[in-house]
Amino acid sequence: MPSNTLNHDPLAYSIAETCRVTSLGRTRIYELAREGKLDLIKLGRRSLITAESIKSLLDSSRT
Repeated sequence: MPSNTLNHDPLAYSIAETCRVTSLGRTRIYELAREGKLDLIKLGRRSLITAESIKSLLDSSRT
């Protein structure tokens, strides 16, 4: 792997990826987005959930 290759975490996840990383179902992901607990971004027909909002949701669930 070249040394100039950037290795970084994604800024956003698809709905399917969000389900996988959170172990939540699609319906619950959309509910959380409607409740404002997850930031959903529409790019054309694609829906993405920001990594920051996923981390924030999971961090707030710890308390």
